[in-house]
Amino acid sequence: MLVRDFIQDSLYNPNYGYFSKRAEIFSPVESINFNEIAEAAEFDATVARLYREYDESSDPRDIAGRQVWHTPTELFKPYYGQAIAQCLVSEYLLKYYPYEDLVIYEIGAGNGTLALNVLDFLREHYPDAYDRTQYHIVEISPRLAERQRKLLLPRHPMVKINNQDIFSWSSPVAMPCYFLAIEVVDNFAHDALRYSLNGLKPYQGLIAISSNGNIQEAWEPAQDPLILKYLAYRNLTKHKAPQIASSRFQPYLYQLRRLLPFAPNLTEPEYIPTKLMTLFELLAQKFPLHRLLLTDFYHLPDSVPGYNAPVVQTRLKNVMVPCSTLAVQPGYFDIFFPTSFETMRDIYEAILSRPISASTDRASRPSPMSTSALPYRLGTEFFTSNPFRSGRRNPLDGITSTSGLPVGQRRSSVYTHREFMEKYATVSSTQLQSGENPMLDFYQNVKFLF
Repeated sequence: MLVRDFIQDSLYNPNYGYFSKRAEIFSPVESINFNEIAEAAEFDATVARLYREYDESSDPRDIAGRQVWHTPTELFKPYYGQAIAQCLVSEYLLKYYPYEDLVIYEIGAGNGTLALNVLDFLREHYPDAYDRTQYHIVEISPRLAERQRKLLLPRHPMVKINNQDIFSWSSPVAMPCYFLAIEVVDNFAHDALRYSLNGLKPYQGLIAISSNGNIQEAWEPAQDPLILKYLAYRNLTKHKAPQIASSRFQPYLYQLRRLLPFAPNLTEPEYIPTKLMTLFELLAQKFPLHRLLLTDFYHLPDSVPGYNAPVVQTRLKNVMVPCSTLAVQPGYFDIFFPTSFETMRDIYEAILSRPISASTDRASRPSPMSTSALPYRLGTEFFTSNPFRSGRRNPLDGITSTSGLPVGQRRSSVYTHREFMEKYATVSSTQLQSGENPMLDFYQNVKFLF
């Protein structure tokens, strides 16, 4: 099977998948009082103690195979979720209030903590926006969907939980909305590519499992439509394969290497986010007026060999053990990837800029502030041949500014974790007595796309 199919099966198979059966999201019972902690060493000790208490409170029969991992949403609750809420409501009040509802979609909501923190914050600080809020969760796991219902519905009845895979979404959403992918896409399945030293032709990765259970990798000329589509998008954005773009790449050295006896005839593997690309296409088709807020890792230590390579690890006796290969027993190992944010931002914008054919069921609904953008097209192009070169997308028909002229959404930007938190979070809430701030100092290998 293709590498992406092997990863998808390993993580999400309903009978033995890692997330279906073994993964648990660590969540402190009470929020940490950061202002009462002296310094970072004490904070680390506090987190370690909470981990032990979490394990001791669990069913001992489950501990052997259980995989526990933490997220910034849980570790810094409610302040992390409040930063997300401030980001969303700031733009909503500027662009849509009071003409549109605040519509939020979140995929992979975990324990439901982020949704709870966002909605609690809106209800307390922006009650008028809260009254106009619709919150939709798309959750593939029945177990987590039930946990989210128990947590959220008694406090925020407007929440709607859709227990399904986002990739099976079929109903177009015509209204403007915000789409959250928070700490989700690192576990999206990737494909593997290598390039021939003679001509740099791409080869797609396969996982072969023998009758006696041996798992190994194999390679064949790239022919999968999703892989070829990703390569076409990347070529369109002028980004290159990391092996080729590297300053160490010299074609004549590859030619010499090819002539050595027993030398490999392919480059090191590169892992490409075909599943994330598919999500971008789905958003463009089914949520045409969305604004995406995405955050995840852009760099990971202890990864398997290759470019944009994943970390493959499992928890053994309360210690995370990294592996050196992707070819591991399905269901027992977490497989998560870094994201090349700058490359994926450009691919995302390229997908959004594609013309949508009339045969698609893309929703289109004018803003209540407008009628149709078509009569104003000439006006937008009167003073310049390229009015959107300053970082804005082409306008959609029916979406106008208050001046009556068509307006395009601004293009997405990439922020470091610290930049985003300093802009939207109340950082004083997570500052230690020493002046250190774990919410700013931790997760320095994380970025935001918004």
